[in-house]
Amino acid sequence: MGLKNEKIAQLIQRNISEIISRAVKDPKIGFITVTDCMVASDLSVAKIYVSFLGQDARKESGMKALDRSKGFIRSELSKKLSIRKVPELVFLLDETLDRGNKIDQIIADIHAKDK
Repeated sequence: MGLKNEKIAQLIQRNISEIISRAVKDPKIGFITVTDCMVASDLSVAKIYVSFLGQDARKESGMKALDRSKGFIRSELSKKLSIRKVPELVFLLDETLDRGNKIDQIIADIHAKDK
């Protein structure tokens, strides 16, 4: 990814995080963190990685709520960015934290067996 795309990805990530926390009023979204943003080289699509605090059911309902709010978020984003065309937003669940916790638990279990 080029320097221009990286800067745009950072701007999109920061602005989407702000839009979700301040402008989106859907209570099903809950506590959400925008963890990463990847923009296609032609700026047509932006993949937004998010993580939720809570159970799996909350994650599912949060992802559905984000999908419903995608148009509103994109229109608010277009007001904040000074680019010709705002990319299509694709929200993806970031599961790296869950994987990290699972690995930590496995390591802790191995150390417990050794003692």
